[in-house]
Amino acid sequence: MWAFPNGNIIMKGEGHTDWLSGCCFHPSGTKLVTSSGDTTVRIWDFAKGGCILTLQGHSYAVWDCSWHSCGHFVASASMDKTSKVWDLNSERCRYTLRGHKDSVNSIEFLPFSNIILTSSADKTLSLWDARTGLCAQTFCGHLHSCNHATFNMKGDTIVSCDSYGVLKLWDIRRGVPMVSIDAGPHPGNQVAFDPSGRIVALASNDGTVKTLELKSGHLSSLLGHEDEVQSVVFDHKAEHLISGGSDGTVRIWN
Repeated sequence: MWAFPNGNIIMKGEGHTDWLSGCCFHPSGTKLVTSSGDTTVRIWDFAKGGCILTLQGHSYAVWDCSWHSCGHFVASASMDKTSKVWDLNSERCRYTLRGHKDSVNSIEFLPFSNIILTSSADKTLSLWDARTGLCAQTFCGHLHSCNHATFNMKGDTIVSCDSYGVLKLWDIRRGVPMVSIDAGPHPGNQVAFDPSGRIVALASNDGTVKTLELKSGHLSSLLGHEDEVQSVVFDHKAEHLISGGSDGTVRIWN
C-alpha cells in the first residue's frame, strides 16, 4: 500500500498463497478486502498490520471483491460461476448468487444501495438484490466475455468492457446499451468512470490506457506501460488517473 501522491510504501502484508486479483477499501479506510487465485477472500486490518479474517467457500479462483458502503458486507466473484455475499459480523457466507453460466469476472456494490453488479465470461452483466440473493436484471449485448463492469457515481449508468475491447454504456432503467465503442481488438481488462461521469478510462491489453469522452465520443490513448494494463481508477478529485500493469508498475497520470 502506497501513499499518494509521493509513492512511499505504507504497508505490506502476506497471506494469500496465489496471485491476487482484486482489492477494495472498507468505507472508513481502516481495512482492505482482497481476492485471490487461492480461492479465498481475506480481510486486512491496517491497525493490526495484517490479515484478520479468511473467507473460504469458493471452489475456484476468486476474480474480484467489493465492500458494501455500510461496511458489514463483502461481495466476491469467482471462476466457479458464482458470486457470494459475506456477512462480516457472523464471518459466514450470507448468499451464493447463482445464474451466470461461466466465470464471474467482476463484482461491485452500487454505492449506498443493496444492488450488486456482476460481469461474466457468459457475455452478460447482471444486477442482484443483496438482501435476497436473487438476480433482478440481466443485460445482454456483448458478443464476447465481459471482463469488467462498473457504475457511475450517480448510479444510473453502467460501463462494461469485453475480451475484444468493446465498451458498452448501459442505462440501468432501460437495460439496453446506449452506446457501443470498439476500442479493440485487444481485450479490455477494466473500466472506470471519472467522478463527473463524463469520462471513461479503459485498461487495455495493448499496453495503453484508453480514455473516452462521452459527450464527444473522442477516444484517446495514454502511452507509457510496457506490457498489458490490468487496472484503472480515478482519484476522488478527478485530478489523476492511476493504472496498474503487467510490467510491474503503477503509473499516475495527470
